[in-house]
Amino acid sequence: MRKSSRAASAAVIGSVLLFAANVNIQAAEIRVLAVGAYPGALAQLGPQFEQASGHKLIIQYGASPGLMTKIQAGEPFDVAILIADSMNEPSKRELFTADARPTISSVGLGAAVRANAEKPDIGSAEAFKQTLLKAKSVAIIPESVNGKHFLSVFQRLGIAQEMNAKIKPQTEPPQVAEAVAKGDAELGLFVSNVLASAKGVDFVGPVPAEFQQTLVFAAAVGAKAKEPAAASALIKHLTTPAAGAVMKAHGMQAP
Repeated sequence: MRKSSRAASAAVIGSVLLFAANVNIQAAEIRVLAVGAYPGALAQLGPQFEQASGHKLIIQYGASPGLMTKIQAGEPFDVAILIADSMNEPSKRELFTADARPTISSVGLGAAVRANAEKPDIGSAEAFKQTLLKAKSVAIIPESVNGKHFLSVFQRLGIAQEMNAKIKPQTEPPQVAEAVAKGDAELGLFVSNVLASAKGVDFVGPVPAEFQQTLVFAAAVGAKAKEPAAASALIKHLTTPAAGAVMKAHGMQAP
């Protein structure tokens, strides 16, 4: 993994330097609203872009619905990285520019338990159901896209009533793993790459294919962006093959 990460870093630095050498944009502050699947990748890609371009990134992370509420309320931003489908209605309201909204990456859903705890079996639909029933508590973000998906899975499994009593609702992406790490929840259900890299928890694995959901993330420039040129430069950088390699190194799939 380290060798792969170093190779991805070298590739993306070369890509950014080449890009910066061919684009003359005055240094600017770029305000970014990004879903909670991205802290790992942007912690690597962001400084590389800043160093090569001279721009500064100010990144605010959150669940997609919460970030969309901020956008609709008029919070200033230059770039939004959100679940692609959730951007359709705001786009009709002209909250983003008319430019294309390219796909940046995608990720599936998984489960985690407290570090060093026994890992339950979630390798089949029935095993996953039994693990859910045996768990004393489960952390999810009910208002998020993946949280609503898990609630629908509970319905499909016929265990919604049992699960309602076990849910430990969270509001922000880091809180799912934190709740499990602190022992507030026995099981955490969230996007795989975040659970796999979080401290204090052990990643159990992806949820069964029957209950899987692939979240596709896209990027857009804000209709009222103060730095539209710099914002476009960042998005162009995030769609390079080198940036895609970094995404993969952080547990996501590149387009």
